[in-house]
Parts: sequence; structure tokens; C-alpha cells
Amino acid sequence: MGSEFPTRQLTKLTGHNGPVHAVTYSAGSGQYILTGSTDRTIRLFNPATSSLIQSFSAHGYEILGLAIAPDNASFASVGGDKLVFLWDTATAVTKRRWSGHGGRVNAVAFGGEDGGEAGGGAGGGANVVVSGSADMSVKVWDVRSGSGKALMSLEEAGDSVVSVKVSGAEIVAGNVDGRVRVYDVRMGVCSVDVVGHPVTSVTPTLQNDSLLVSSLDSTLRLFDKADGKLLQSYADSEFTNENYRIGSTLALKDHFVLSGSENGRILVWDHLTGKVVHKLRHGIAESGSSKKDVVSAVAFNEARKEWCSAGGDGNVVVWGSDR
Repeated sequence: MGSEFPTRQLTKLTGHNGPVHAVTYSAGSGQYILTGSTDRTIRLFNPATSSLIQSFSAHGYEILGLAIAPDNASFASVGGDKLVFLWDTATAVTKRRWSGHGGRVNAVAFGGEDGGEAGGGAGGGANVVVSGSADMSVKVWDVRSGSGKALMSLEEAGDSVVSVKVSGAEIVAGNVDGRVRVYDVRMGVCSVDVVGHPVTSVTPTLQNDSLLVSSLDSTLRLFDKADGKLLQSYADSEFTNENYRIGSTLALKDHFVLSGSENGRILVWDHLTGKVVHKLRHGIAESGSSKKDVVSAVAFNEARKEWCSAGGDGNVVVWGSDR
């Protein structure tokens, strides 16, 4: 099964003057890649030609999270300036600038009444934008109204919120307090799973019955969403995640688990067995402990069977199969 996962480097997207902390494919066919960096800029690339399509500048601090609307007409960005920006993709102009968070904003996602996870290419609504912050809150913003106030503020977290995902009427939040909180917005209920280590990333499965969780003990875990039971864990001697926020994801219809590492590595595990099937390298590791070696974000596009890795070296590497 390991041979089915695409492992060939197709191209490298360059131009950022600092680590890239956020990366996502455009919705649907995934024709474009959006990147956000500590250099305060967002860049839109065409990976097929390695060309820069557009650069977006409005943030005053580093960019930490990106999400693209299902129709690709707009996207949201968040970062160290405590703001949530909604952009018009075509004109590169901000349509909304929501303020209200009291700390840096780490993560953002689209959501809507018709369901579906947004921000990574899946179908679904874009009626609201959801943001997670170091101020220990998750806020929901109305895309359609001109209001600058949040529709909802969820403040159960005991520490920084570092990951948010939307799946149907549920908001999933990963927190530094070592817990994953699932908010059922329609029912007004919050369920909590205790991981025991600071969480860096949470991804629901396609069936929305399990959650892939990354944490600062160099281990990824798959939890049953209904009862919190541990279904599988993913680790390796060459996988390190102890100091930085590193995002993981599921790939090829949840058959594989994909994550960067603090030492320049990218690891791929079999979803069911928990065994490593590939060990790849994002770039040329300098020391194995430098910030430049950290591979902090990965994104997978199912339509193209292509993925990308974002590094502390400021580059985004695009991976695929032989054509």
C-alpha cells in the first residue's frame, strides 16, 4: 500500500522571506496553492508552472492560518496581529477585518449551514468563518453581514487554541491545555477528549467518526469521536514534535496519515496499522534542530493526488506521482 502514496518532488515554490506556517490548496481541483509566512505576506501559486499568481499584504505580523472558501472566491487569514481577514481572491482586497481576539490568532476555517469542512478543499458552506486564538477562545464570524462583532465566542479552553476545523454543525478545536473540544453548535453541547499533551493539530476523518490529533510528545493519535477511545497511534524514532506547532493531515481517502517533523523529515503512516510507509525530507537539513528545519504544515489535495509541505526554510515543496 505504501507504493500508492505519491512521493516524487514535483517542484519547489519559493519567495517567502521567512518560515511558512500555513499552506492550503484551493478548493475542488486544487489548481492553486495558498501560503502564509512570518514575512507577513500571503502568496498564491500555480504549482503546475511554479509561478506566483498573486501576493497579498495587509497583516502587520506573521500569518499563522489560512482557509479557502469552497467557491475559491474568497479566503480567510489570521496571524499575530489578533485580526481575522476575509479576502477577495480576485482583487487581493480585504472585504472584512474582524477584531475581538485578545491574542494572536492561530487557526481559521470556513463553515456553513449546508455542512462540510472548509479551508482545505472539501465542499460545504462559507456562511461563517471560525477562528481560534491564544486568548483561549474560538470565535464565529458572519460572512454575509457587515457586523464587526462575533456571532459566538466559545471560551471553554484552558490555554491557547491552535487548531480549528468545521464539520457540519460541529466545530473541532485543539488546545494547548491537552484537550480536544467538539462543539455541536446546533445543540449547544461541548464534548471534551483528554490527550494529556499540548495539542498542535486536529483533523476529522472523512466519515467524521474519528479525529487525528497531533501533540507535543512526538506522537499522533486517532481517537474515536463518539467515546474518545484511542484507535491507533503514530510515532517513529525519526519523528520529532516537542517544541513547535506542527500540522498533520489524512490523505488518499484517509488511507494514510501525513505529518512534518521538527528535524526536516516528513513521515507517512498507514492509517490502519500505524506503521511508517515513507520517510521523506523536505529540504537539506542544516542541523536537525534549527527553526529552518521545522516542517510545520502539510496539505493534501484528493482531486490531484498531490500534496505539499511548508518549511522553516521559507519554501513549499510540491509532491506527486510520476506523470
